[in-house]
Amino acid sequence: MTATPALRVTEIFYSLQGETSRSGLPTVFVRLTGCPLRCGYCDTAYAFHGGLSLELPEILARVAEFEPHYVTVTGGEPLAQKHAIALLAALCDAGYDVSLETSGALDISEVDPRVSRIVDIKTPGSGESCKNRWANIALLTPHDEVKFVIVDEADYLWARDMLVEHRLDRLCPVLFSPVHGSAQTSLAEWILRDRLPVRMQLQLHKILWNEEAGH
Repeated sequence: MTATPALRVTEIFYSLQGETSRSGLPTVFVRLTGCPLRCGYCDTAYAFHGGLSLELPEILARVAEFEPHYVTVTGGEPLAQKHAIALLAALCDAGYDVSLETSGALDISEVDPRVSRIVDIKTPGSGESCKNRWANIALLTPHDEVKFVIVDEADYLWARDMLVEHRLDRLCPVLFSPVHGSAQTSLAEWILRDRLPVRMQLQLHKILWNEEAGH
């Protein structure tokens, strides 16, 4: 008899999407536990450890209670759990519009093509740029998005160079996001100065609820 897939889950909650092109949309978030990265600006360190082991049907049942249209699987790093791929496919099968927020350090090739993959490219300011899995770029489609979290001007210049070198804007939408509370106006001015084909985003959930868990 085949065991039912189980995942370790930090929280499942209903809120407004705070990032990406879906910002502002009511969304159910499934935050999986664990992450192999340690970015200096991480705001979800509480998801590194702990959580509850939930079987796939229970996760789906909890999501369904909110009657959502949009579902985001996030972390931590969701793809660090082997059954995350099955969870993403099951959410799509249930009829939800599903997005995945991933660090960009792990292989995205097995993710269900119905899922919108939001792939971070870690800048030097994160302290984890050596973990970027550059092979993921060739897998991107217009259905996906790339995100750079910008710490300072050095990060911005690096991200600008990566945008040009890999022609990222020809593959999918590209997001530049300042670390919350830092260099917001400067980032806007740099983008305008260089006429970059990117979307600047602020973290709506932090503007509304600061860094409170469950939002």
